[in-house]
Amino acid sequence: MQKSKPRLSFWQIWNMSFGFLGIQFGFALQNANASRILQTFGADVEHLSWFWIAAPLTGMVVQPIIGHFSDRTWCRMGRRRPYFLTGAILASLALIFMPNAALLTTIVPPMFIGAGLLMIMDASINVAMEPFRALVADMLPGDQRTLGFSIQTSLIGIGAVVGSWLPYILAEWIGISKVGPQGQVPDNVIFSFYIGAAVFLTTIIWTVSTTREYSPEQLEAFSGEKREEEAGFKQIFRDFAHIPRTMQQLGVVQFFSWFALFGMWVFTTPAVAVHIYGAPIGDTSSVNYQNAGNWVGICFGVYNGVSALYAFALPAIAKLIGRKRTHALSLAIGGLSLISIYFVKTPMMLLLPMIGIGIAWGSILAMPYAILAGSLPTHKMGIYMGIFNFFITIPQIINGIFGGPIVKRWFDSQAIYALVMAGIFMLVAAISVNFVNDRDDEVIKNT
Repeated sequence: MQKSKPRLSFWQIWNMSFGFLGIQFGFALQNANASRILQTFGADVEHLSWFWIAAPLTGMVVQPIIGHFSDRTWCRMGRRRPYFLTGAILASLALIFMPNAALLTTIVPPMFIGAGLLMIMDASINVAMEPFRALVADMLPGDQRTLGFSIQTSLIGIGAVVGSWLPYILAEWIGISKVGPQGQVPDNVIFSFYIGAAVFLTTIIWTVSTTREYSPEQLEAFSGEKREEEAGFKQIFRDFAHIPRTMQQLGVVQFFSWFALFGMWVFTTPAVAVHIYGAPIGDTSSVNYQNAGNWVGICFGVYNGVSALYAFALPAIAKLIGRKRTHALSLAIGGLSLISIYFVKTPMMLLLPMIGIGIAWGSILAMPYAILAGSLPTHKMGIYMGIFNFFITIPQIINGIFGGPIVKRWFDSQAIYALVMAGIFMLVAAISVNFVNDRDDEVIKNT
């Protein structure tokens, strides 16, 4: 007889999701500073997106495998928890070593070491991240999933705000040096990565110690579905061949959304440095460039902070107008905000478009997963969440291959036009949401 999953309290959901604060703390440090670190080590603006390919490429490989095996794991620690604890340990080590890549120059050039550590860091974050997505779907009844992913998004926003702002805070408030010798990462960035490693590991341990997962037998009773005993990599390909129609439709939305996000993450620092601060193209050692890099961290913190606040409003908005319209509206606001950066002339004005980008980011982190979860079989939640990551990594890889040469040859190394292009892609994503079939949308609006 099928049973209903018990509803969880706000604080149970909060503790279950708390590790995402640390994950996003580390992810925010990576997003705001990876281009800056790689350019410090000698990477040209044309090649930045190529180095960034390492991150989504590893995610594309790692997440389906982790999802597949986490579906079939059960030990004393549970089903998902062993994976995000392992990922946290590895990601923390990568955070410590990445800004110190110059110390290993006797082996290979530091920018290649930095790119390799970026790949390791992203792979480790992916090991931790996707089991978290599956954990929310495992633990919550259908009518609490929007709330669960919204709380998760809020914690992501909090972690990202602090992580993005930390280099600026250490430099401007505490006085740690923000300019390093030629070819070396400034101390404020190095210490930020050390703090990020500690926060990442601590928050994951909190979730591991405060959350008890349902056993496979309990999940079977809740879903009424029998677990498949077959394991092995062949099953991953079988599952990929039978992905639900809703996932296919969301894949189009995700493609355009994440193509836009990747362009924003890679090119915002060089775009702001040249377009707003007036730094010469390619000059990474100037004070103007370092000030731009620190301010981009502030801007990224703002959009993440907005996403955290917006996430609390998402369940109410979705209930009023539906999840599809909520996501479409949010993406449209984000797309227009990205395009508007071209018209910004001062650093303070740059904070305005970050509000719209934060609205889009908050929705991107919550609504696709809330829509998707209702279309997935419970016993395959991990593998399908992992496969869904393909629709996030593939557009980033494509942008990584072609984005740099487009900026170099079509835009004459003016990275600001990459942000305009990102805005156009996000508007296309907003339009494509209307073609998604959300099985639970009417139920959510009527509850």
